Amino acid sequence: MLDQLHRPRNRLLFALPPAQFQKLRPALDTIQCTRDQVLIDADASLDQVYFPESAVVSLSTVFADGTAVDMASIGREGCTGVQAVLGAKVSSVRLLTQIPGTAMRMSRRAFASAMNALPDFKALMYEYAQAFLDQALVSGACNAAHQLNQRLARWLLTTRDRGDSDTLPFTQSLLAEMLGVQRPTMTAALGEFERAGLIAGARRQITILDRAGLAEESCECYHRLRERLRFSVPDPVMG
Repeated sequence: MLDQLHRPRNRLLFALPPAQFQKLRPALDTIQCTRDQVLIDADASLDQVYFPESAVVSLSTVFADGTAVDMASIGREGCTGVQAVLGAKVSSVRLLTQIPGTAMRMSRRAFASAMNALPDFKALMYEYAQAFLDQALVSGACNAAHQLNQRLARWLLTTRDRGDSDTLPFTQSLLAEMLGVQRPTMTAALGEFERAGLIAGARRQITILDRAGLAEESCECYHRLRERLRFSVPDPVMG
């Protein structure tokens, strides 16, 4: 359980009035999310809701042949409870840890009880659900309309905004899967960014060297997503 002096790093929980957060605290556990961990698989029971702190979680559509494509990512600005807000009991997507780290976890039953008992928590969850829907719509339009280099820059930047370091611990294979392309295509795109001095690649990680340069490479969708995911309590990274 949470330490009495613990201040949540998750921005949704941080935004709650202290009295309401105190009521929520007994239902929350802090857990460690490991690299490539499937927190909830597609078509599995939606038993838990996660509030990332330093971890970043992807929501992926899983196709019949087993391949998956990233729909959206969730970091400390949000939670995985959008489906639960809408009353779902089975997950329609796979929740996979993109970047390892900590998250707070509560049961779906406790989440539903909090929605009924805590008005500020309920209002915040509905506000976030709308912001998340906007994110998914923008990401879907971006994937259909923009070139891979633009989408890759957006993905790297939004993932960095949700983490604590310029070094992002994921592989080219995971990146290719998240963006729905073949690995050789991803290798070529990353090579262009490396030659331009925007990133540095190493085994199982990518380091961002020039965020401003990546922002120039990205499409307008990055800035739209960044603005939409701001909440009432400023985040040191998200602004």
